[in-house]
Amino acid sequence: MPIGDTIPLTPVRWEDVLFLALATLLIVSALLVVSLRDIIHCGLAMIVSFAALAGIYVLLGNPLLAATQVLVYIGAISILILFAIMLTQTKNAPARLVFQTQARLAAPAAAAIAVVITGVVLTTTWPAGGERLWTSTTQISTLLFTDYVLPFETVSVLLTAAVVGAVVLARRDPRESALAELPPGPAQDETPAGGEPGGEPGGEPGGERGRS
Repeated sequence: MPIGDTIPLTPVRWEDVLFLALATLLIVSALLVVSLRDIIHCGLAMIVSFAALAGIYVLLGNPLLAATQVLVYIGAISILILFAIMLTQTKNAPARLVFQTQARLAAPAAAAIAVVITGVVLTTTWPAGGERLWTSTTQISTLLFTDYVLPFETVSVLLTAAVVGAVVLARRDPRESALAELPPGPAQDETPAGGEPGGEPGGEPGGERGRS
């Protein structure tokens, strides 16, 4: 039995429900990215937000953009960020993040921006939306490798430079690694054993022996 466009016994469409679910997941995961204390968990929440955005692209009728979102942002950038985090963390560094000191100033600023955006959305007269146009992957591929080949290659060079930069930042000097692995030596005592500075063992200062 085929599934209808709307939920049974209701006028609500399945696409609207999926959009609300994906949008909620996207907002929640984005908030977790900036609120979690463990930086690895922040990276995983970022992957979830990218996946929710890819699902929204599918609902909008652009599967190619959704596939690009998964391959580039989830499969490349997010994994690269996680590897960079794990490679650059030192054993002496704190295991958990500390909230920024600017949080008290950033929170009112973010709330003000949210109020402005909400007011603009509610007061704008949006035109009625027509039927959804499904994007053809063949047409986009043809345009990408003909009319937009220069921007495509430019982005490829930028991504390559980002990968090389991440490798350089994650690489450690062998001498620094060897010094970091050396155990700390005992404290050096400048005072000679059995005497005071400048004196002989068992004698008085100045090297003179005690007279009877």
